[in-house]
Amino acid sequence: MRFWQVVNMNIGFFGIQFSFGLQQSSMSPIYRYLGADEASLPYLWLAGPVTGLLVQPLVGALSDRTTSRWGRRTPYFLIGAILCSIGLLLMPYSPTLWMAASLLWILDSANNITMEPYRAFVSDKLPPSQHSLGFLTQSAFTGLGQTLAYLAPSLLVWLGMDKDAVNANHIPHIVIAAFMIGAVCSLGSVLWSVRTTPEDPLPAATLAALRAAPSGWRHTLAEIGAALREMPPTMRQLAWVKLFQWYAMFCYWQFITLALARTLFGTSDPASQGFRDAGLLNGQIGAFYNLVAFFAAFAMLPFVRRHGARNVHGVCLLLAGAGMLAIPHIHSPALLLVPMVGIGLAWASIMGNPYAMLASSLPPQRTGVYMGIFNMFIVIPMIVQIFTLPLYYQAWLGGRPENVVRLAGALLLCAAAAVTLVRYNARNAIERTEQAHAGAERDGGGIRRDPG
Repeated sequence: MRFWQVVNMNIGFFGIQFSFGLQQSSMSPIYRYLGADEASLPYLWLAGPVTGLLVQPLVGALSDRTTSRWGRRTPYFLIGAILCSIGLLLMPYSPTLWMAASLLWILDSANNITMEPYRAFVSDKLPPSQHSLGFLTQSAFTGLGQTLAYLAPSLLVWLGMDKDAVNANHIPHIVIAAFMIGAVCSLGSVLWSVRTTPEDPLPAATLAALRAAPSGWRHTLAEIGAALREMPPTMRQLAWVKLFQWYAMFCYWQFITLALARTLFGTSDPASQGFRDAGLLNGQIGAFYNLVAFFAAFAMLPFVRRHGARNVHGVCLLLAGAGMLAIPHIHSPALLLVPMVGIGLAWASIMGNPYAMLASSLPPQRTGVYMGIFNMFIVIPMIVQIFTLPLYYQAWLGGRPENVVRLAGALLLCAAAAVTLVRYNARNAIERTEQAHAGAERDGGGIRRDPG
């Protein structure tokens, strides 16, 4: 596929990640506006990882076995996008804490229904020589979608909305408007990709084999169990990297606004102007690191070609870990942009390079289920974080959000160490990279495509 065809195919990822960006930037403040206690915040984030743990492998396995007239993956794109838009429309009008937490379950389930078949869609449509381009394009749209999601409240203020105007539940009007925009982006971008990039018809033999295979939920669960037992070694090694990096990122997203409120504005009161200003500042620096991720996803392609996905990923994690360790010591909003460069590089790498390392080791008939299982290695660390952080938040971290950000930085350094232990077929990856690079030059697209 030509470069712009790959872009069209992945535009739907923009809407998915706009939704995730709204969650990352706004859910902890929304919970605090509705009366949640700081130490209990991790429990209220339980929806995402639990739904991911249950939904991702199940939907991945189901999409592998789907033979509908609309394709294997497309029905899941559409159902997930519609449910996601509904959840985004309702979330900022939550009158109580339990309703906001319940809507987050729906919203995360919808995002997971869409996202895992989308990962498999890249492997379906692209040859191995273009896997890295496909996954790093998704990474770029992750950066772009989350940039706009983080920045949306600030943009609305710059356009004239009152940053201090709130509804009866203390939720700012700018947050409500941002969620409305997210609902439109979520559905609209997926519809664009479905319209511009139809699925390839399955070969007759493959279609006949799928239709002849046993159906039903028991067989689907059996397929997931068999895939777990036969997991490729590269996937097992990457599990340790993902344990550290996703525990760290969940800590960061949950507590960065609260940390900035204390270190820059000297407050922990969710009803104060300083707390709202910290939320806006988090949106701005979050937008910046996601913008860095957007450009870095393409800029790192030649580095991946030359040095390998493993080495590039390790360096990016080191830079992000050092940046998070520095954040609590920075008392100028402008200087916060410096560590955000490292976080942005790591975010681009997290969303692309592990998938590029994994893709060549997956059997085609199990791509969907393995992508779902691989994303279990995202949600399991999140679940571990949710149930462990409250146990030592007061005793070990002194009940201070900025110490949680420091912990996140240390864990990213551990992830950088763990990635050095990952082994994958780097020689074949380099050969495919060179072929893709030559193909990109022939296409004249200006992008060097490689599988890393």
